[in-house]
Amino acid sequence: MRVSKDHLVEGLDVSIKTADWWDDHLNEAMALYGIDLHRQRVAAFIAQVAHESGRFHYVREIWGPTRAQARYEGRKDLGNTQPGDGHRFLGRGLIQLTGRANAKRMTHELRKKITTAPDFEVQPELLELPRWAALSAGCFWDWMALNALADEGAITAISKKVNGGFNGLAERKKYWKQLLEVLP
Repeated sequence: MRVSKDHLVEGLDVSIKTADWWDDHLNEAMALYGIDLHRQRVAAFIAQVAHESGRFHYVREIWGPTRAQARYEGRKDLGNTQPGDGHRFLGRGLIQLTGRANAKRMTHELRKKITTAPDFEVQPELLELPRWAALSAGCFWDWMALNALADEGAITAISKKVNGGFNGLAERKKYWKQLLEVLP
């Protein structure tokens, strides 16, 4: 199932300009990772990326640095082993991919589907471009096996896997319900 501009406008209350900017990229990502096969998946995926990106306004983490962001530096679990990696590999894309190791993995995983995908470890800023922002979100969705949770309507569990907690859970659920109302 393809999501239309009207679905995005009605389901998320975004402008037609925003919907026009994102619909093709979202549809490409959803088709590539089987998200488009079920209405529940489409609603869950779009609800999550809409929340994570401030309804498609932010594809780059707003940098303070906050106390939490300052802790990105030197985090081996994120693969941030070189000086400056904390800021260089701040969250990017519609699901805010963070860390050198995740940028490297994203390159590897996306190249399984799109052999011409850029090297995001070398150029992490490319995750801010609409196509790669959407495709990286779809790829993340796949590697976290979120289609199965979406099929069950497990929005709370999906939110935990996407965000690491429950930030914005009420909004994520609101978008999900609104999208289910407008999707065929």
